[in-house]
Amino acid sequence: MASQCLNHHIPTKTDFPSFQKTRPFRSSNNLITFPSFTTAKFHPVRVASYNSASTTAGYNDQVVDEEMDRIRRLQNGSDVRGVALEGEKGRSVDLTPPAVEAIAESFGEWVVSGLEIERGGAAARVSLGRDPRISGGVLSVAVFSGLARAGCVVFDMGLATTPACFMSTLLPPFTYDASIMMTASHLPYTRNGLKFFTKKGGLTSPQVEEICDKAARKYANRFAKLSTALRVPPTRVNFMSAYAHHLTDIIKQRVNHPLHYDSPLQGFQIIVNAGNGSGGFFTWDVLDKLGADTFGSLHLHPDGMFPNHIPNPEDKTAMAVTRAAVLENNADLGIVFDTDVDRSGVVDKHGNPINGDKLIALMSAIVLKEHPNTTIVTDARTSMALTRFITDRGGHHCLYRVGYRNVIDKGVQLNKDGIETHLMMETSGHGALKENHFLDDGAYMVVKIIIEMVRMKLEGSEEGIGSLIQDLEEPLESAELRMNILSEPRSAKTKGIQAIEEFRNYIEQGRLEGWELDSCGDCWVSEGCLVDSNDTPAPVDAHMYRAKVSEAEHGEHGWVHLRQSIHNPNIAVNLQSKFQGVASPWQELSGTSKQSLELDIC
Repeated sequence: MASQCLNHHIPTKTDFPSFQKTRPFRSSNNLITFPSFTTAKFHPVRVASYNSASTTAGYNDQVVDEEMDRIRRLQNGSDVRGVALEGEKGRSVDLTPPAVEAIAESFGEWVVSGLEIERGGAAARVSLGRDPRISGGVLSVAVFSGLARAGCVVFDMGLATTPACFMSTLLPPFTYDASIMMTASHLPYTRNGLKFFTKKGGLTSPQVEEICDKAARKYANRFAKLSTALRVPPTRVNFMSAYAHHLTDIIKQRVNHPLHYDSPLQGFQIIVNAGNGSGGFFTWDVLDKLGADTFGSLHLHPDGMFPNHIPNPEDKTAMAVTRAAVLENNADLGIVFDTDVDRSGVVDKHGNPINGDKLIALMSAIVLKEHPNTTIVTDARTSMALTRFITDRGGHHCLYRVGYRNVIDKGVQLNKDGIETHLMMETSGHGALKENHFLDDGAYMVVKIIIEMVRMKLEGSEEGIGSLIQDLEEPLESAELRMNILSEPRSAKTKGIQAIEEFRNYIEQGRLEGWELDSCGDCWVSEGCLVDSNDTPAPVDAHMYRAKVSEAEHGEHGWVHLRQSIHNPNIAVNLQSKFQGVASPWQELSGTSKQSLELDIC
């Protein structure tokens, strides 16, 4: 069995549609030539010895403790994220090659340990994909080195998407034991990070915490030095073609077009804005192959500097330029991907942006057609109007903790408890479906929307996909604020928790008339989305509470949600109201709907 794993079939150009050719593609203004999606043949790479500042400090105990703490702080919920390049004011580089090597080695050991129990110690096979960030090349070598130290056989997917990395553990002939995606999602080009997968899905926050803790000890023991020479280079694989083929098959089969089965998107113009991230493949290896007209698509060329706008469906510029392209070209649909394509947003044929609550409503409408009465899990920042939208269609709405991993894990738990839950979505655009392995896959979510759009057209409707959410009400006012915690980095999390708990005490003591802690739904969640009261409570990765606000004249009219950020040392405040003038005092703090304040709790 071990020899079969080591000599498994690697697909050639004839196995799947290839990314390797150079092909022209029209944009709204220019003729663009796309380079090969797969880079040149991999060669062994040597990274020069890296020495941190602690080298000159004599490695006394205090310095070692600080360096270990620095590695632990790279944990970002269920991911690892940090600063990989100089260029951010007030932020120093902490995601270094030595740190990445130690984390990758610890993950590899964790995978190997699990496989020893499952299949008697066969060599673990781990794939690595990455987005186009310019730090990816050097850090990839560190990942390869760390995995090799752990005894893993490594496969290099090159430019890839986060969902594809997970699918590489499931789709034959690949079926790797585990996968790592190197990305920092929509964060600046200076950042990078790691996401971890096994066949069971993404790792949980406690699992990543355990891996980072072990990595911190490795890092300190090596005195923060790295000299990486890849004695056996990773095997290069073209998984993205297999993944694209998988998506095209789903569209063909589910549309089942009566006239042209193999090209069900004939007659549709669909514009993709990849934001210079990893999502360009969806245009030429999915949409083009299914007969769609993709003229007018934007920023498909991977560029780790992200020169046009942030690759983020929540970004106003990303949505605005996509909307303009849809209207200019009279397209049927616009698609916006984030950098690593685990999130997406869309623009309907009339140029209406669909993200946030609107995107959740659209996916809810589609899913509830297929699975009447199902439960839909969202984070606790969604509107009261969205709850009405879901329940009016016969669904059940479970509001839960903020954090895409929290939302997905809640859906998994509900299904285990016998409560049918087919859709889990966070307002940021992370959307997971039970039918797709509970994977937050932005491309798969768009596939679902495209299939529904084609079905509507076949049924004689010309209204477009936006008609499915035309009755969704919007809050008249909403605001988001960020309060920076002025504290030592190692104390910021503790100080944030103290501030959040003080907010809870303030509400419970009745010091604000009409404010009451919100249970955020009826699916066994209590104490403001913080504590699960079922038999298997999930660990808390970030403290948060939601308070509903009422008054005698209008009754319950809005809410305020306070949460500790797991990405940065700050506290996020979100609030919504169905009446004018409620959020205005918050907005006037800065004259805008997003505000950054400083919270001095040193």
